[in-house]
Amino acid sequence: MAGAIRIHETGGPEVLHFEQVEVGAPGPGQVRLRQTAVGLNYIDIYYRTGLYPPPSLPFIPGMEAAGVVEAVGPEVSDLAVGQRVAYAAGPLGAYAEVRLMPADRLVPLPDNISDDTAAAMMLKGLTAQYLLRRTFKVQAGQTILFHAAAGGVGLIACQWAKHLGATVIGTVGSDAKAELAKAHGCSHTIRYDQEDVAARVRELTGGQGVPVVYDSVGQATFEASLDSLAPLGMLVCFGQSSGPIAPINTGILAQKGSLFLTRPTLMTYTAARSDLLAMAAELFEVVARGAVKIEINQRFALRDAALAHRALAGRQTTGSSLLVV
Repeated sequence: MAGAIRIHETGGPEVLHFEQVEVGAPGPGQVRLRQTAVGLNYIDIYYRTGLYPPPSLPFIPGMEAAGVVEAVGPEVSDLAVGQRVAYAAGPLGAYAEVRLMPADRLVPLPDNISDDTAAAMMLKGLTAQYLLRRTFKVQAGQTILFHAAAGGVGLIACQWAKHLGATVIGTVGSDAKAELAKAHGCSHTIRYDQEDVAARVRELTGGQGVPVVYDSVGQATFEASLDSLAPLGMLVCFGQSSGPIAPINTGILAQKGSLFLTRPTLMTYTAARSDLLAMAAELFEVVARGAVKIEINQRFALRDAALAHRALAGRQTTGSSLLVV
């Protein structure tokens, strides 16, 4: 038996229960993983509330963790007992001390990446990788807008974009978060609760707008994101922390300058193991070189997952948060 957080019905943080669960032997293509640290992400809240339907009830939430391979099932040839690994993909079940995982979703960790760092950065860091390097390939000399710049993905992405030679405008919700964002790659910050975001972006870009906006906030920022774009610009909606975006008439994209709109997911970009390993290698490289620093600013015990969810939903966190196993 092993401790895990289980959800028997979707709802508020109170539905997160610490229970003992049975973990069997790994089957074909699986390993049993003893986890050391679990990453906390906003997508966990989407599953907890039912915004993203879970595969079944009850279920164990969570999509990101690091740990040590405890047992290897048949048909697994590239992982060994005692090997340190991490992951940032389904199936759900990361909020656990021990779990079974498909071996092809696990990434071996190099010696210069700790378990805590891996658990804090895999989902957020791989998200930053595909956003900046694949969905819209940021180039040196460009100016970009990144919403929630002081959040987990934001702090990583802003550093990475600066490393690529871009000028980063970041939106934040407080003066303290503005200072944090500026210390992690943002050249300019905008208080979205006090300023007209699109007007300020136009001011900072000499009226031109930006070629890309990265938006994980959703409903509250959608219109400002569109209005911040230059003609032929791309709005990358990769989350909806403020709520889902209402249905739109796609004609608005034409009216505002033949804009592009996309809703990517990490799972699509990492579906092929070769892509997963290549993306992770690039992430490990920029972190090992110090170009991107991973800030773990909150730690919670696994059994205190409800407290962690309240802090994340209440915008009381910055950088990455861990559930300590």
